[in-house]
Amino acid sequence: MSSERTDVLPTANAAFTRREVTLVVLEGPESGRRVRLDGAALSIGKDPASGLCLPDAAVSRNHCVVEKRHEGYLIRDLGSTNGTFVDGTRVREAYLRPGSRLQVGNVILLFQPVYHADEVPPSAADHFGDMVGLSQAMRRVFAVLERVAPTEATLLLTGETGTGKGATARAIHAASNRAGGPFVVVDCGSVSHTLIEGELFGAEKGAYTGATESRAGACEQAGGGTLFLDEIDDLPLDLQPKLLRVLEEREVRRLGSTKPSRLDIRVVAATKQDLGRLVAEGRFREDLFFRLSVVRVELPPLRGRPGDLECLTLRFSGDSDLWPSFSPALREQLAAHAWPGNVRELRNVLDRLRFLGLEGAETVSLETAPRPDEADDATLPEVDFSRPFKEAKESLVDAFEREYLERLLERAGGRIAVAAREAHLNRKYFYDLLRKHGLYTKDR
Repeated sequence: MSSERTDVLPTANAAFTRREVTLVVLEGPESGRRVRLDGAALSIGKDPASGLCLPDAAVSRNHCVVEKRHEGYLIRDLGSTNGTFVDGTRVREAYLRPGSRLQVGNVILLFQPVYHADEVPPSAADHFGDMVGLSQAMRRVFAVLERVAPTEATLLLTGETGTGKGATARAIHAASNRAGGPFVVVDCGSVSHTLIEGELFGAEKGAYTGATESRAGACEQAGGGTLFLDEIDDLPLDLQPKLLRVLEEREVRRLGSTKPSRLDIRVVAATKQDLGRLVAEGRFREDLFFRLSVVRVELPPLRGRPGDLECLTLRFSGDSDLWPSFSPALREQLAAHAWPGNVRELRNVLDRLRFLGLEGAETVSLETAPRPDEADDATLPEVDFSRPFKEAKESLVDAFEREYLERLLERAGGRIAVAAREAHLNRKYFYDLLRKHGLYTKDR
């Protein structure tokens, strides 16, 4: 069977990605052919009039059809002689997932979403909702949001901490047809892993200790509106299939219930992590990643758009005279700053300047954290070049891991949950690392 890739991941730095869904013939007649699923349905069979004609003796004249529905792509068998199979299982109908392999007669097909980075002309506007920016980077973001906000498309917002992912999600909701409905936020990184299932999906009375009454989760609470899932990378791996079902089937089942409830929601998710890398590491489900990435918007860091400092200052202060009142040296300092905290940090700096009456200062004290892309100037660790490469590398990695864990735990005051979150590591894996280096004790 072909080893062809089942996915093409969105470009990491693309501001806007578009999904194109195709069926690829892997084995049998027409091998190598690709057919895009552009319309509402694609018929498959031996009939020359079929959208995908397969001249194979084991294929029925009208064998099956792939239909585009709100929940995803559904394949239906049309009473074929030899059946339709999805990933080895014969089906009458089934929803397809990225990488699903279909067998129609003796033909093997691959269901393949492919992502393309679209060049979107910058918007003529210098704002979108409460977001402002004169830079090309931000006006490209505004152009994408202007197109997708009125639709029902699921969005994934990416960008460094403080770039305004929460504000962007609110602006999308306000510009959508759901603006009159609720805007419900779940920060997946701040809710305990033991509680987040009930927080998202709800629970029936008695479903777990302390559940004294039935409660709707965030999915139900967002009915008719938008559900914003912040720090989606922190969603436990075992709950990701349940969220995927919510996205694909638009229904939810509370903890302790056997009855699903229909949902009318739009989902916007956000992360500062590279989900593609987490997928490759097995820390995030590939199918959920694809389902969230229908449209992806990457918010640029503030250091890459210093020309926006003046309009952001006006937005945050409401004082058109504040920026002109800054000395040239102060404006130059602000423009040259790395802004590790991005827009959030700028807002804090402006508040401090106003509260302390430092608007006329020549320079002010700013955070000096290095930019993410700057290398550490610390001395490189000593390497024993007399040892084989693999042994030397493992020794070096072990030394780094122990040093990193010790410093991180010290900074977190010994709190493992906090340290794991700062390291962006699954808590179980973090425990394993601590045990490996003899750093885990029961009092932690």
